[in-house]
Amino acid sequence: MSKRLDRVNELLRREISAVVQKDYEWHGKLVTVNDVEVTQDLKEGKVWIGVLGGSHEPVIEKLNNDHGAIQSKIMKRIVLKSTPVLRFRFDGSAERGVDIVNLLQEVDKLPKAKDEPTEEA
Repeated sequence: MSKRLDRVNELLRREISAVVQKDYEWHGKLVTVNDVEVTQDLKEGKVWIGVLGGSHEPVIEKLNNDHGAIQSKIMKRIVLKSTPVLRFRFDGSAERGVDIVNLLQEVDKLPKAKDEPTEEA
């Protein structure tokens, strides 16, 4: 992937994140923009959304329904030849990370084998 495309992805990620946090109320859910992948021609973009604290379906549905409004807000903040058509997808990596941390905490609570002194001859 080109450096220019990487910069565009990161810029879009920051701006979409600002719009999602400022303009939407999620009622106890933590919604993050984890990644953006735009095509080489900048016509389409996948936006990976993380949701903690509830179901992700209504969040993704709301964002996909409002993608035109989000795109117009992004267009005002970023100057690109064409603004990509945004499609929002669920990214479950944050949930998996929380699950792994919880499992590690449970494992840490399990009884541990006692260290036996080693005898050297």
